[in-house]
Amino acid sequence: MTSGGWLADTRASYDADATGYADETRNLLSELPPERDVMAVFAERVRAAGGGPVADVGCGPGRITAHLRDLGVDAFGIDLSPRMIEVARREHPGVRFEVGSMTRLGLADGSLAALLAWYSIIHVPDDAIAPVLAGFRRALRPGGLLLLGFHVGDPAPPESRRDGAADGAEWPESYVRRRQPDQVASWLDEAGFTAEPDPTLTTAARTLGGVLLARR
Repeated sequence: MTSGGWLADTRASYDADATGYADETRNLLSELPPERDVMAVFAERVRAAGGGPVADVGCGPGRITAHLRDLGVDAFGIDLSPRMIEVARREHPGVRFEVGSMTRLGLADGSLAALLAWYSIIHVPDDAIAPVLAGFRRALRPGGLLLLGFHVGDPAPPESRRDGAADGAEWPESYVRRRQPDQVASWLDEAGFTAEPDPTLTTAARTLGGVLLARR
């Protein structure tokens, strides 16, 4: 699938049921203590490094963006789906959200203290991962942090994110890709990132899937 193809497909899928998706994920932080633990570690590392802007790339309806702000982080959200951004702005007034793509971040070089891509690289084909990570690195300041969350599994034909919308309408195809943590760690190394081991993140990964923290 071409770059434009998978991006357009992903955007259409999330636009199709942005409100439903927000309803499905709204309470995940309260239902998943390991996710809260990961965000607490991330926020603490950002604050310890002096703080600064943090981009939640693929923010969806903004639940993680808003939580990080509650933890004292200057977070803002970016998402490919205009409808998701509408929902995020409605549910979290006063928080900055903007439409954008991780394949072409409209952020100045070295402008971020940290970047979070929480289960958003799952739609990126393998051959597009390197330029996406290069874009993340470009936007981060030296020493900036990158937190990734992703589904774990062996490479396989892409899976449809959902078979159909809640109202029975057909969803545009939106592919979910599963990767092994070692593969993602290798991509991070090739992109110039250094892994930041943390016992809390390792424990959380058993529940959440792949969780990797790295430093530019």
